[in-house]
Amino acid sequence: MSLPPGFLEDLRTRVTLSHVVGRKVTWDLRKSNQAKGDLWAPCPFHQEKTASFHVDDRKGYYYCFGCHAKGDAISFLKEAENMSFVEAVETLAREAGVPMPAQDPKAAERADRLGQLAEVMEEAVRFYRLQLKTAQGAAARDYLAGRKLAPAALDRFEIGFAPEGWQGLRDHLTGKGIADDLILGAGLARSSTKGKAPYDVFRNRIIFPIRDARGRAIAFGGRAMDPADSAKYLNSPETDLFDKGRSLYNHGPAREAAGKGQPLIVAEGYMDVIALVTAGFEAAVAPLGTAITDDQLALMWRIHPEPLIMLDGDAAGIRAATRLIDLALPRLVAGQGLRFVILPEGMDPDDLLRLRGRDAMAALLDEAQPMVNLLWRREIEGRVFDS
Repeated sequence: MSLPPGFLEDLRTRVTLSHVVGRKVTWDLRKSNQAKGDLWAPCPFHQEKTASFHVDDRKGYYYCFGCHAKGDAISFLKEAENMSFVEAVETLAREAGVPMPAQDPKAAERADRLGQLAEVMEEAVRFYRLQLKTAQGAAARDYLAGRKLAPAALDRFEIGFAPEGWQGLRDHLTGKGIADDLILGAGLARSSTKGKAPYDVFRNRIIFPIRDARGRAIAFGGRAMDPADSAKYLNSPETDLFDKGRSLYNHGPAREAAGKGQPLIVAEGYMDVIALVTAGFEAAVAPLGTAITDDQLALMWRIHPEPLIMLDGDAAGIRAATRLIDLALPRLVAGQGLRFVILPEGMDPDDLLRLRGRDAMAALLDEAQPMVNLLWRREIEGRVFDS
């Protein structure tokens, strides 16, 4: 987005940084001098009890002496609310009563399309949730009941069902007046190579909506109901809304829970996250079936300075841990790290919670191993990370 010279500086002078930051922190009134615009609070970007996060209202600048986060009101909204630069500027301008400059027509067109795609995704969420309650969804309901998912969990995570037909969702959406271009653009259907109408991406699958940190439905994950299906789990294709390597399942709620003091737990899949959250471990996320990427690691560190990585106790789990350490080491800064929760072999978080209970999970989290332990294990066993 192209902004006229001086616009951002004018906007910064009209915004009081402490008003923006104050929505996310509790000021330390003993340490702060509000009359001078000198304010301190525990940092919203990492877990701490002391007030090391400093806001200087006169300069419009913040700095954390713990994790070294720094910036102005725009960068604060980008980090704390996971906004884009444009979204942060628009939010501040709206709050300050400053009209936004005329947008580049192409940027306005792109923003309009993203809004339309988001609306299509919400309609798909509603469709899938309704299908779970129909006769076609009976087997899916039985499966979920067998996994001990209560109705409250189904509602909380908006779990749905994609029926077997080739064009059930597509027909529903076109019946609502939604064009195939948007259905394809949202990653909900694929073009037919035989010149026929587009067909649904998800068929005969339990559906897990994936939302971004702002709560927008951006993608879906689908678990196959047919054991013979070659792909047990299937994610939406990448779209203008969805970048799998930059997304986390349960991102927004986990960030909120971590901000209230809960540890961030990184599990493998949707059902793991749902089991953890249902048991009260609400700051749980999953990397959407992929090895954790640079961007996902950065997202995790924004949520919590020391995520707990939950892994299987077998050799594959240890290899995954060491690969992640390799990824993390060059990117570490003061105050950041990783800890690893090694599950009993052959058990996932859902198994552990069902068979041994919440206290057993809490004890396992308390025993999480720091990175140095796994590094030491590699050294004494003579292993290499990519073996």
